[in-house]
Amino acid sequence: MEGDSVSPLREPPVRGIEQRDGCAVVRLAGELDLYNADDVRAALNQAIDASPERIVVDMAEVDFVDSTALGVLIEARSKLGHAGLVLAAPQLETRRTLQVSGLDRHLPVHDSVDDALSA
Repeated sequence: MEGDSVSPLREPPVRGIEQRDGCAVVRLAGELDLYNADDVRAALNQAIDASPERIVVDMAEVDFVDSTALGVLIEARSKLGHAGLVLAAPQLETRRTLQVSGLDRHLPVHDSVDDALSA
């Protein structure tokens, strides 16, 4: 069973949190879903507790996002206010999910982390 298509679900979704230019960058990867939404929520809350100017969610390595994970992003945004949470570098499938759900109209989406930090 090792190495099958289920193994990415076992990878931690949070790959790191770093401070850059007064902002927190939360790097996520893999599949964000019901099974690891609490890990994502904990990382975002940890970033929020540091009172950054903005939180940039780096989604460059995210392969899939379900409605539970989208809810976690909205929850974090509501704690931070309108400009407090921005998304960076979503892949095509993730970007489509944001568009279909309408979240791209409520969460700013940037092409890269650097763009999101300088916005």
